[in-house]
Amino acid sequence: MTRRDPAVLVLEDGTVMRGSSYGASGTAFGEAVFSTGMTGYQETLTDPSYHRQIVVMTAPHIGNTGVNADDAESSRIWVSGYVVRDPSRISSNWRATGNLEDQLTEQGIVGICDVDTRALTRHLRERGAMRMGIFSGEQAQMRTDDLLLQVQASPGMVGADLTGEVSTAEAYLVPAIGARRLTVAAIDLGIKAMTPQLMAERGIDVHVLPAAATPAEVFARRPDGVFFSNGPGDPSTAEHAVALMVAMLEARMPTFGICFGNQILGRALGLGTYKLRYGHRGINQPVQDTRTGKVEITAHNHGFAVDAPRTGAFDTPFGSARVSHVCLNDDVVEGLECLDVPAFSVQYHPEAAAGPHDASPLFDDFVELMQRRS
Repeated sequence: MTRRDPAVLVLEDGTVMRGSSYGASGTAFGEAVFSTGMTGYQETLTDPSYHRQIVVMTAPHIGNTGVNADDAESSRIWVSGYVVRDPSRISSNWRATGNLEDQLTEQGIVGICDVDTRALTRHLRERGAMRMGIFSGEQAQMRTDDLLLQVQASPGMVGADLTGEVSTAEAYLVPAIGARRLTVAAIDLGIKAMTPQLMAERGIDVHVLPAAATPAEVFARRPDGVFFSNGPGDPSTAEHAVALMVAMLEARMPTFGICFGNQILGRALGLGTYKLRYGHRGINQPVQDTRTGKVEITAHNHGFAVDAPRTGAFDTPFGSARVSHVCLNDDVVEGLECLDVPAFSVQYHPEAAAGPHDASPLFDDFVELMQRRS
């Protein structure tokens, strides 16, 4: 049995939980959030939207299927820290090429195990997302009052401008699979690898551009449409992305945004955004299409939301728009649709890996929108 050093996690409200070191030894700070789901831990860890967050896994057993080279959503792990209850001692899957804890250690991700993640999740549900610190090694022996001061001095998520830290530095092409039908410029605000992959499977050349791309650089690709990706941080700081979205709406360019991209569309339409108490994360969020009444089970990762009227159309600088989707758990806006310009967005993840896949036809809707313009 693996011998582990003591570790401690401290929340900014003074809550302390003791456990054992998991992954790298050291110190980690971030916003404490919980993620539901029995599968998909590798996709969660490598999702850039989790940058500067410590993820608490609600599933009790983590690491069972190891890691492989195919399921990662980016080139590295982005979470600041990791909290699990019972780490698997072995990897048992025919696709596994490595062990999860080894990968956490290699990439310097500080974690903690042997803690009651159910109790921790319930605490975050009641008190809201908050800053957390994980301490192992010598730091774990310090007075908890001193550790709490470190946590309270760490940066929060409100006002955090993070897309530039996770975006690609250089543009790259994900070519269409089979015959090319369309071309899309995808703005990388923290894009997941599965997103351009699913568009490529639909015959789309996807030019992935840095978050700092200008309208001229977008139009230079001669796109049939523009995609705004998911990403981390506070959308109220994303002035460049909002200005780029405005330029696309002014040009009547078919535009599709997901997650952070939904918030960017909302801001471009003149709407506000706000921080959710504990956010939506995981793979079991029920969302209703307000236009049809259909309910989809969807994957989420967002701590901010758009403030918009839930019923009826509302006026924007680009004509009328409406809320297209809402969360059935708490009535949070989960989608926007412009009625006078070709643009729409959702707050969740139609590219969800490892699932669910109820929302994947949204990429077909984007294809149809581009084809109508052509």
